[in-house]
Amino acid sequence: MADRFTKMHGLGNDFVVIDARANSVEMTPARAHAIADRRHGIGCDQLILLEPSSKADVKMRIFNADGSEVEACGNATRCVATLIGKPAVIETLGGMLRVTPADGGAEVVLGEPVFDWEHIPLAMPMDTRDMPVAWDELEHGAAVNVGNPHIIFFVPEADAVTLGDLGPRIETDPLFPERVNVNVASLDGENQLQLRVWERGVGLTQACGTGACATAVAAIRAGIVKSPVTVSLPGGDLVIRWSPGEPIVMSGAATRVFEGETDWAQFG
Repeated sequence: MADRFTKMHGLGNDFVVIDARANSVEMTPARAHAIADRRHGIGCDQLILLEPSSKADVKMRIFNADGSEVEACGNATRCVATLIGKPAVIETLGGMLRVTPADGGAEVVLGEPVFDWEHIPLAMPMDTRDMPVAWDELEHGAAVNVGNPHIIFFVPEADAVTLGDLGPRIETDPLFPERVNVNVASLDGENQLQLRVWERGVGLTQACGTGACATAVAAIRAGIVKSPVTVSLPGGDLVIRWSPGEPIVMSGAATRVFEGETDWAQFG
């Protein structure tokens, strides 16, 4: 019997979703990397593996295109919510997520954001609201962990930043022992932000749900915007709601592209 998968995307951030709840699928970093390859594999930003959970309705494992397994992915969570088709709790390495499908997408309730330097994590103590570090024109970043680590820079024009050059430098800087997602954002109207993201293990992406959450939280903390915040990414818009001491709520689209069959053994 051929192995089945679903190709999905959230605002252009695309996924190969494998439902392994009934029939287990062995997944290694090398296999995930091979499947994600856009020339020789199926092609995706992240591979999503659904497994049984003893704590939630389903366990979601997330592999970046480079094969690394990571804690969270907001866009993938919305996609999985639409596959489940009803309110559910999803177990991830970054914590438990509550999801509710909606017309054309889903709402995701993440945990509370974390700001302590050791829990981002950073390699040394510093103020995560206004970090005393810089990479060329990107300086005074804010660090937030929303299930995975992010650094956010507020700039006059997000599109003007050479993120393709600066992103990989910052992602792999020794300051970030688990690497980091790099966000550059600019104010685009009242309670509206324009955002571009360099995603660790992926690169420049059309959208990043956790990046939108982290950026909205950092902007609210800085007094730049008030909740709810519309975050505009190259692939489309997400709406983020957050108040201090509360969990983050993200709403946005999720799209099923096609169903496919293959043989996972051919990917090593």
